Amino acid sequence: MDELTWVEISRSALENNIREFRRIIGPKTLLGPCVKANAYGHGLVEAARIFLSAGADWLSVNALFEARELRCAGITAPLYVLGYIPPEGLREALDLDCRLVVFSKDHIRALAQAAQAACRQARVHIKVETGSNRMGVRLDGLVDFARFIQKQKLLEIEGLATHFANIEDTTDHSFAELQLQRFNEASGLLQSAGIPVPIRHCANSAATILFPKTHFEMVRLGIAGYGMWPSNETYVSFVKERKNNFHLAPAFTWKTRIAQLKTIPAGEFVGYGCTYKTSHKTRLAVIPVGYYDGYDRGIAGGHVLIRGRRAAIRGRICMDILMAEVTDIPGVQSGDEVVLMGRSGDECISAELFAQWAATINYEVTTRVNERIPRILV
Repeated sequence: MDELTWVEISRSALENNIREFRRIIGPKTLLGPCVKANAYGHGLVEAARIFLSAGADWLSVNALFEARELRCAGITAPLYVLGYIPPEGLREALDLDCRLVVFSKDHIRALAQAAQAACRQARVHIKVETGSNRMGVRLDGLVDFARFIQKQKLLEIEGLATHFANIEDTTDHSFAELQLQRFNEASGLLQSAGIPVPIRHCANSAATILFPKTHFEMVRLGIAGYGMWPSNETYVSFVKERKNNFHLAPAFTWKTRIAQLKTIPAGEFVGYGCTYKTSHKTRLAVIPVGYYDGYDRGIAGGHVLIRGRRAAIRGRICMDILMAEVTDIPGVQSGDEVVLMGRSGDECISAELFAQWAATINYEVTTRVNERIPRILV
């Protein structure tokens, strides 16, 4: 391989995670994993194909370009678009046979025009506002909004959706329970008004794991489909409340190679800003990865793995380079494999550990790894 850096994606890990969630939700609930943001950094088309082959029913994307890429790759499964599509993109979305989230009458008017131009029925999912105050229709206007949709030619209400605001941020799920109450109220309002909604969905990863009562007709599995826990709080809640053999398998390993080895004396500075100064004769590995690739510039105190050992990062992360000390690792050579995230021997740098170093969350860590870096199935 002639790549400077690459990401290895474990097919068996992704398949395991889908099978685990199918076991949790049962055969009747639709499983619609999210593959937005380049499948959380795992490779849009690659992950989508594996999820479907392992038993997923739908795929959830955020943007039109993602739906386009999946259709161009020959994927025919139902696609649910979670995000906003501007009026000029609605005709293409219908041509790609996407299910669309809707939340405003202006959006409905534009979609009705696009459906008539395309001579295609538009299947829509109403996003109801239950507490996150992002896109969504408030409860007091929901029935009116649904009836407005029904008046439009070629528009069909297929689903009702919402999204939890803090279900994974805390072990106190009182606000999530309030949101679920509001979602059930929304469903009841539409039912009382004689407006059928075949598919209700609100469960993200944390809700799918912790609360079976959120599963309804479909779940929108997120980060856990890739083997990462949504948060420590989710894991703690799971261990406390549900003791079974549920197992998530991380699928993401990020690798590169040593570009140069050098020995420098005590008292030398390393990298920009002269922020690190050697206190002893130091063996240094120059590694061709930086913040352009998605290795966070703010990381301090981090490590990479070389020959199954931790090598401390020295100096600032550069745009395309970082440096790590290998003084105490015997036998290191130029060209040796470097694990930036993942496992090497008995050592592991998880997405969660990397996120701690960067003062962020595991979601951001994997999604920020540059899309130009190849994803290789192993």
